[in-house]
Amino acid sequence: MFNLEEELKKLPDKPGVYIMHDKIDTIIYVGKAISLRNRVRQYFRASTKHTPKIKSMVSNIAYFEYIITDSELEALVLECNLIKEHRPKYNTMLKDDKTYPFIKVTVHEAYPRVLFSRKMKHGTGRYFGPYTSASAVKDTIELLCKLYKIRTCSRVLPRDTGKDRPCLNYHIGQCSAPCQGYISEEEYKKSVDSVIDFLSGNYAKIINQLTEQMQQASDKMEFEEAAKYRDLIASVRQVAQKQKITADDSADRDVIACASDGTDAVVQVFFIREGKLLGRDHFHMSVAQGDSRSEIISQFMKQYYGGTPYIPKVVMLQEEIEDAQIISDWLSQIKKRRVLIVTPKKGDKEKLVELAYKNAQMVLIQDGEKIKREQQRTIGAMEEIAGWLNLPGIRRAEAYDISNTNGIESVGSMVVFEDGKPKKNDYRKFKIKTVKGPDDYKSMREVLTRRFKRALEGSSGFDVYPDLIMMDGGRGQVNIALEVLSELGLSIPVCGMVKDDRHNTRGLYYNNVEIPIDTHSEGFKLITRVQDEAHRFAIEYHRSLRSKVQVNSVLDGIQGVGPARRKALMRHFQDIDKIRNASVEELQEAEGITQKVAQNIYTYFH
Repeated sequence: MFNLEEELKKLPDKPGVYIMHDKIDTIIYVGKAISLRNRVRQYFRASTKHTPKIKSMVSNIAYFEYIITDSELEALVLECNLIKEHRPKYNTMLKDDKTYPFIKVTVHEAYPRVLFSRKMKHGTGRYFGPYTSASAVKDTIELLCKLYKIRTCSRVLPRDTGKDRPCLNYHIGQCSAPCQGYISEEEYKKSVDSVIDFLSGNYAKIINQLTEQMQQASDKMEFEEAAKYRDLIASVRQVAQKQKITADDSADRDVIACASDGTDAVVQVFFIREGKLLGRDHFHMSVAQGDSRSEIISQFMKQYYGGTPYIPKVVMLQEEIEDAQIISDWLSQIKKRRVLIVTPKKGDKEKLVELAYKNAQMVLIQDGEKIKREQQRTIGAMEEIAGWLNLPGIRRAEAYDISNTNGIESVGSMVVFEDGKPKKNDYRKFKIKTVKGPDDYKSMREVLTRRFKRALEGSSGFDVYPDLIMMDGGRGQVNIALEVLSELGLSIPVCGMVKDDRHNTRGLYYNNVEIPIDTHSEGFKLITRVQDEAHRFAIEYHRSLRSKVQVNSVLDGIQGVGPARRKALMRHFQDIDKIRNASVEELQEAEGITQKVAQNIYTYFH
């Protein structure tokens, strides 16, 4: 039994992280402290004036635990990781989970490539960005490869030089074919240097070069060629216009400002790289009454920079934040060089922060209704379902379904919805191993037993328990789930999603009672989405297994085609019908397929 007074006395006067739990063991708040003793005791002092959010949080604390660290910096890192993992109810949370694209030039290779990348790994190439538009990045890469005839293949050069025929890009004049040795490393490097020049913002040189080539083509009456250069010039100018000069120095910086209405907040970030505004983006934060703007910005920075691959030299803030120094130390440690956090008070930099704030205000007003509608169909719908079932709250729900065709290749699906949204990384699929024939009940028993046994063993990917299990069916499926949970010593609410004679959802079966629900409510719409998603995921997995069986059975009958060649054929053609319709020459294009084997395959199908 947790004795609050006794545990408060035991708190050490050391830095660390404290973790607040409610009565059902859910983590509801995570915080850091220079002194755990002083910070945690403040929550339970009657004399301390708390905000409405803190009052509500304290009233829901059943017990707390803490982790001691060697420094406040270590406590900050641990706090960020725990918040990201558990997403506690009373922490100010970043709603968006965005990653930004980079352009990567693989300068360490003999013949470098220009690639799209979501991650920044030091020592693997030279990176440009981050950019806010993935489509713009892809267009830019396509333009650069076309302009400078940069290879797009993944061949290891010069090791693989001459091993295969040149690709289509060479034949249409968009690659210089280093894979055939048609261009020296020195000449190719000149093209790569021009690419780097372009990405660094030097567009004038390229535009002048293209203009000269367009004029030469026009003088020779080669008007189609001249038109191609004209279009390339237009593309370069379009890319150049997206990068506006915003600063009189070349320091990389992020500009952060926040607008809040007491319930929701929008944080606007401007990305300035080498003195140019590469882009901007906004992020929605869930906040509570009493959260100040500086607190929201502080929480945003911890969550955002804990996940972004790039940290600038300077972060400019709209307001000063309490833990600016410790966050600066943390970011400096990640970047491995000093990162400054500043709050401009006058001049152009202050105007830039003000502009970011006005953008945040505009987004908050425009998106206010949209956010509320989204919350109603997600978190609001979950709360509605919790109300129908008389549960204290539902954050994570798991739904299960079985798919088979006359008992052949039976499979089970597990889909996860968190805060009313599908969490696809947590989806799991099960190939039924112990059941012969079309027995959905026994198949479901196997799926649930395997899922929760793995949870009890602490298996990664299965170690998070749901607040509610939703079965695709009525009493029978619910009872199977309850039996499995009882055998494993687990207590998790289980309900059934009941359908009518026309296979439409009509209600929930819970505690031996079918609960009728309003078919126009957001809760009902969410139940339908959960049920459809579980069914879709199971059918999709079942179809893929059937396809593999079909491919294996067809190709296994061909002389000279074993597992390796079967995989090579499917990798190259992607479809059994394309293999069936391919010529002998086309079949030989697949890796490891000799003329004799290609002839065997062709003869088999024809």
